[in-house]
Amino acid sequence: MLRLGVQVSISGGLSKAVERAEILGCNTIQIFSRNPRSFKRVLRTEEEIEEFREKRRQAKIYPLFIHAVYTLNLASPDARFYRLSIRDFIRDLKDAQHLGSEFVVTHIGSFKGSSREKGIKRVIRALENILSKMPSSLNLLLENTSGSGHWLGGDFKEIAYIINSLGKSEKIGVCLDTCHAFSAGYNLREAKGLRELLGEIDDYIGLNKLKLIHLNDSQDELGSYKDRHFHIGEGYIGEEGFRRIINHPQLKNLPFILETPKKKEEDDFRNLEKVRRLYKNL
Repeated sequence: MLRLGVQVSISGGLSKAVERAEILGCNTIQIFSRNPRSFKRVLRTEEEIEEFREKRRQAKIYPLFIHAVYTLNLASPDARFYRLSIRDFIRDLKDAQHLGSEFVVTHIGSFKGSSREKGIKRVIRALENILSKMPSSLNLLLENTSGSGHWLGGDFKEIAYIINSLGKSEKIGVCLDTCHAFSAGYNLREAKGLRELLGEIDDYIGLNKLKLIHLNDSQDELGSYKDRHFHIGEGYIGEEGFRRIINHPQLKNLPFILETPKKKEEDDFRNLEKVRRLYKNL
């Protein structure tokens, strides 16, 4: 069964996210548990949390992915901000546990003001701390980036180095973002490019660690290093590229989450229906 969802807004309350997902026909979703561009924390009542969990159970939405907020940076060279990022990340993991989430997704971080090597070392130290305090019901997924600027994680070998430096933890895995991978130089438009990408993940990380796919087309050409998502099949990856990804025997049973543009109310409906059509046309 196709497990398909979108990034859903929690505006108006957590339970509104479930209602929006049901209208869209989603059976999995991704949310931010708080404002992704703010340091402000959210205090929720037990009643609000239980209502969300119960509505999610009734809607049979599984899994629930929570995306880490953008204000935190586990590679920051600023000592004070680095400590704050780790502290708030651990707090957000506990919040995710209370909401009943199975996975938390995070970007690896930016080493701006330092070097790539030092940034990677800081990320590894941060994740060692975080994993030691992470609730047992949760799994943490590292998301690949477009490789632009000072961002870590554009190369899956780099992600592999970080994961392998953490030992054989069962609590950490990978989220593959198709737009980011394409922009970083992985040619997902072609069968050979997809095969090479999956081979790299399998060789260096293990495909068993791949738990989620962010399904996004790219506004920019292969290897642009730009992070600009686009509607499914309307960008440079194209319909045939997505048909191949969605129906690949090693990917088709994974959850797919769309983070495509939402300029009009019908945009999510249109992108979801495109994926469903491509999935059925084997």
